Amino acid sequence: MHGLLNNLKTVLLMGLLMGLCLGIGYLIGGPTAMTYALVLGLAMNGFAYFFSDRIALATMRAREISREDDPALWEMVRMLAERADLPMPRVYVSPAAAPNAFATGRNPRHAAVCVTAGLRQMLNDEELAGVVAHELCHVKNRDILISAVATVIASAISYLAYMALWFGGGRDRREGNPLAALLLVLLAPLAAGLIQMAISRSREFEADRTGADLVGSPRGLARALEKLHHGSSQIPLAVPDAQANMFIVAPFTGRRMQRMFSTHPPVEERVARLMAMDRQHM
Repeated sequence: MHGLLNNLKTVLLMGLLMGLCLGIGYLIGGPTAMTYALVLGLAMNGFAYFFSDRIALATMRAREISREDDPALWEMVRMLAERADLPMPRVYVSPAAAPNAFATGRNPRHAAVCVTAGLRQMLNDEELAGVVAHELCHVKNRDILISAVATVIASAISYLAYMALWFGGGRDRREGNPLAALLLVLLAPLAAGLIQMAISRSREFEADRTGADLVGSPRGLARALEKLHHGSSQIPLAVPDAQANMFIVAPFTGRRMQRMFSTHPPVEERVARLMAMDRQHM
């Protein structure tokens, strides 16, 4: 039931994002511009579908490892992937000192799981299993593709809003209230960011829940989230804002605005939900 409700919520929010994109296109130049907005959104989604994983891994300077490089990590990923009925993903390690992890790839057959060197040093085996299970559930739930699509649509909305401002409000400037058009194009990127944030938060809660089920206990993931949140809040991670939603905890970049509009739910709330699951299983 939890998964169904989350999926329905995600579909609704994705529809709102695409509707906002088309609405901005209509504002710029009516039905013709709306068609261009649709084409732009589809083109950007196609690019994200095929190349977002390479960009994310390159940004983190991640290196693919084999079983010989880190037997414990590689075997853990293999075992949990098998338990989740997933193909074995590629395993990467980033040299970043900030403790964090993410999954990427356009579908389960082209997925990759990446952990940072900081995370590898900080967590014990039970906590690491919780993190790996969380990321594999993102793969299983197709959250990677959903996140990439939401990100590029939000980026398209920001671009279209900029174009609307450049052309002075477009259609509404000639036929309606130019102040209303100006307010709309200024607020549209903010609305897109809030919708994207809601999508990402919903998927994080679901990956926490299903990841805990996959390993059989929520305790390891709960402790890992607390450790990672504390470590990440002290060590900056230089990643673009558009990639911040991929990570298991929000990366600290030093930018206050990003922290205000985090794509991640509060760690305290995530831990509280996990511990409530633990009490129910007792």
